[in-house]
Amino acid sequence: MRHSRLSRSLTRASQSAGAARGFDPAAVRRIGSGVIARGLLPLVLIALLACVGTAVPSAARDLPVGSESGLPVPRFVSLKANRVNVRAGPTMNHQVIWVFTRAGLPVEITAEFENWRRVRDWEGAEGWVYHSLLSGRRSAFVAKRKGSAKLVPLYDSADAESTVKAKLEPGVLGLVRGCDGTHCRIIGDAFDGFIAQERLWGVYPGETID
Repeated sequence: MRHSRLSRSLTRASQSAGAARGFDPAAVRRIGSGVIARGLLPLVLIALLACVGTAVPSAARDLPVGSESGLPVPRFVSLKANRVNVRAGPTMNHQVIWVFTRAGLPVEITAEFENWRRVRDWEGAEGWVYHSLLSGRRSAFVAKRKGSAKLVPLYDSADAESTVKAKLEPGVLGLVRGCDGTHCRIIGDAFDGFIAQERLWGVYPGETID
C-alpha cells in the first residue's frame, strides 16, 4: 500500500479506503517586502532533511537546559497553530521573517529568552517564536535519503524482520507515540506502525520516547 503526498493546493488527493493520508511540510516565507509562497516541499528539498542538524545522538546524553523552561536545549516540539509568525528576534517589535502555515510540523528549539523560543526548521533556518504557539506534542515526518527515492517501510512492530504494513513516501507526517532508540511508533491518517528512527525528522538518533 502506497501513501501519497498531497497536491500543491493542500487538498487531499482521493485515496482508496484504508489508505493513509499524509502531507508534506508547508510554509510561507516572508523576505524583505516580498512574500515567497512555498506550498508542499519539493522532494529535492526533502532530500536535505537527513543532513539537517540533529547533533544530539541520544536522549541519555547530558544536555544543557533552557534558562526559562528548565527543559533540554536543543529539543523537538511541534507547531500548535496553523499560522505561526517567525521573527528575527525575541520581541514583538522584531520583523516577521517567515510564517509557518501548518499546525503539527516538527521544529527544533535551539535557544530560549523569556517567553520566546528560537526554533530551527527542517531546512536549517532559524527564527524566534512565542512560546504559546509551540506544543510539547511530538511529531515527525519521513526524511528522504540523499540520492534515494525509495519508499520507507512501516512495520507491524519495532523489528525490521516484522511484517511490512505499508510504505511511506518522504514528507508523510505523523504523531510520534514512542521511540526505543532504533524504531519509532508513528500514527497518521489511516496508518499506525513502526519506522526506522533514522528515517524520521523530528526525533534524534538514539532518542527514547515513552
